[in-house]
Amino acid sequence: MMRMWWLVAALLLAGCASLDGRSLVPGKASAAEVKALMGAPALELTGANGDTQFYYTHYPNGRLTFVATIGPDDRLRDVEQRLTPLYIAKVAVGMREQDLRELFGPPREISRLPRQQRNVWEYPWRTAREMRILWVQFSDDGIAREVIEMHDYEAEPENTWG
Repeated sequence: MMRMWWLVAALLLAGCASLDGRSLVPGKASAAEVKALMGAPALELTGANGDTQFYYTHYPNGRLTFVATIGPDDRLRDVEQRLTPLYIAKVAVGMREQDLRELFGPPREISRLPRQQRNVWEYPWRTAREMRILWVQFSDDGIAREVIEMHDYEAEPENTWG
């Protein structure tokens, strides 16, 4: 029985290690190899330049989004984690829904603010030290009207001090 537990743990760890695509070789790995290792993407988008981006979100509990870029030659260009301070800083009022989708892929959740007539896209993310949350409010014309990025207090464990 103990041997079975170690096998299950090893398989789970191996599965987790493949989520970032670290073992894939840019310029050599094909789109099929990316999908075989990383699984089915949450979203696929093809740009005007012919590159296709596979978005790997790890919702509902994950806080990482990996984007694998596949060139027109069906070869992997790169895999990068997009929910980082560098990319979060690119989000601004006036941005279009499509631009945000291309940056981060699908949000964890879209909710509606009926009085303001806005949709709120939610992206949980993390730094090395804390859990963060990004909310982008879009008006019905698909334009970002408000961007809120802050510490995610709901992700903290319950206060157990009594």
